[in-house]
Amino acid sequence: MRDIKTLDLNLLKVLNALLEERSVTRAAARLGLTQPAVSGILLRLREGFGDPLLVRAHRGMVPTGRALELAPSIRRVLADIEGLLQPPSFDPVAADLTFNLAASDYALSVILQPFFAALRQHAPGIRTVVHPFARPGIAPLLESGAIDLALNAGSSDSSLHIQNLFEERFVCILREGHPASNREWSLDLFCSLDHALVAFDGSLEAFTDRALAEIERARRVVLSVANFMILPKLIASTDVVAVVPARLVMGMPGILQRPPPLPMPTFSLAMLWHERSHNDRAHAWIRSLLVDVCRNLHPS
Repeated sequence: MRDIKTLDLNLLKVLNALLEERSVTRAAARLGLTQPAVSGILLRLREGFGDPLLVRAHRGMVPTGRALELAPSIRRVLADIEGLLQPPSFDPVAADLTFNLAASDYALSVILQPFFAALRQHAPGIRTVVHPFARPGIAPLLESGAIDLALNAGSSDSSLHIQNLFEERFVCILREGHPASNREWSLDLFCSLDHALVAFDGSLEAFTDRALAEIERARRVVLSVANFMILPKLIASTDVVAVVPARLVMGMPGILQRPPPLPMPTFSLAMLWHERSHNDRAHAWIRSLLVDVCRNLHPS
């Protein structure tokens, strides 16, 4: 194994499966091999690398330090080889595949409808499965292939490819006919109103409250929800106001927009994907389509 002349790429494929599954039985099932065959290959791998690579533990197997060092390079080599074996071109019209997308509810609210419409127009054979965005654990899902692409704001992970889709600003929204709709918009008026916010941890405080605290002001928060999608409907039917991303309410009837009466940060919505799908022509085409769709999503 230490000599390139003796390198068997099929062995690397088995090692990759073993490192991901942490089980000879599961790796064998995944590769369509028998358990004794995988055990024999593991023995060859151990001899070739001069390391146990995986050792038995209470549940399954655990990789050695050497195996953990090898894992990223093995995945990259296999992904590059798979890219070489792919057809030289990709035809969206003839494509027949399932694409797994994970997204925050804000991203779904803003992007899913125009993206899916474009996908149906250009590649009707591509099926899309939408998953909730797993905030703490999206990287392993992308690495394993359970998720092909993820959409989220403020993402940073050195193990993933990240491309910003657009920059988003915030607006304050209130319903048409709100008692404050005809009044001069000011910081005093803003702070005197009842507010709703989105907080995934159930908090009654968000970045707006922290910005107000810096200038020794405060607002009255009466509602905290964990979902962006429900917020505009609540605002349209009550006298509560909210600070939301501008594209969330773009073109929404019954909703008035006002600029925040204090400086507010912007944020970027990004798409994230793993090296394993970076060279996949179908996935690259889908990412390109998403970029084109987002280019036309201008905030009102």
